[in-house]
Amino acid sequence: MRLPTIPISILDRANARAGSSPAEALNAVIERAIRAEELGYRRFWVAEHHAVPGIAGSTPTLLMAAIASRTSRIRVGSGGVMLPNHQPLVVAEQAATLQALFPGRIDLGLGRSVAFTEAIRTALRQGWDAAERFEQDLDELLAYLSGTASITARPADGGMTPPFVLAMGKGVEYAARAGLAVVVGGPAFTGRKSAQAQETLQRYREEFAPSQWWAEPYVIASGNVAVGETAEAARDLLLPEAWAMTAARTIGDFTPLEPVSTVRDRSKTPRQQTMVDEHLAAAIHGTADQVAERLTELLTRTGADELLVTTNTFDTDALWDSDRRLAELFE
Repeated sequence: MRLPTIPISILDRANARAGSSPAEALNAVIERAIRAEELGYRRFWVAEHHAVPGIAGSTPTLLMAAIASRTSRIRVGSGGVMLPNHQPLVVAEQAATLQALFPGRIDLGLGRSVAFTEAIRTALRQGWDAAERFEQDLDELLAYLSGTASITARPADGGMTPPFVLAMGKGVEYAARAGLAVVVGGPAFTGRKSAQAQETLQRYREEFAPSQWWAEPYVIASGNVAVGETAEAARDLLLPEAWAMTAARTIGDFTPLEPVSTVRDRSKTPRQQTMVDEHLAAAIHGTADQVAERLTELLTRTGADELLVTTNTFDTDALWDSDRRLAELFE
């Protein structure tokens, strides 16, 4: 089965791996981006996380520069820069600098999340209420990018860098008013609240105001997608991150990704096993035909213009093989 020829992209959170150095984790991200370009992926994005033991990537714009310098065609972006953590002027300057160095290849995905712990929020000089000023910060950032602010961010971007909003709910409303593309979580459209999620996207399309960046609404559906030679192999691919997410919620520590065998052998409480199972159930995984069937359902429900894959795992060879198998479905 072959899916519609919509663009497919990757978001890599730069997970750390047990027994590997941070440098090895970051270089694995760059290597994956190089392979993704060869496979025909549209974009390769990286994320922002602060003081998380299991994440090597904390500064997306720096990692974006490294990726863009090692690739030549694929678009490179953030998924995303958490705007509450930064002054809009600084974000605009960073994006404009990247755009000047790598013209026509830079995306700017923006989120409204604040740090999970009080210690990190204090270090970032932010409180829980920082997310509430997202729309104001977004308007200021867009003014710098478009050159309509009271001062000019240097180097001048001239509106070359397309912004995306990573959100549901209020974030989608902000994106519609500003005329920006949105990135929405795929699992929201297959669970109990799928009807509500579809209504949110419908309002986004109806209320969208064209901008210099986007003439029409643009929706990217994101989610964990793993394609394996067998259904079991694909499920195994997701286990390390499923455990890391579970550990973060039950132990309070997002740990580096561990081998599948280690995760399987680990003693888990009933609650932890339930969380692992829920994480796996929210993902799309299986053989090529199984994944194609579920992706068809997701793309139909969302009407998405693009798919953003957020999968990561301990075994980089298995991860790259999944990327290859997924790309073949969209050929």
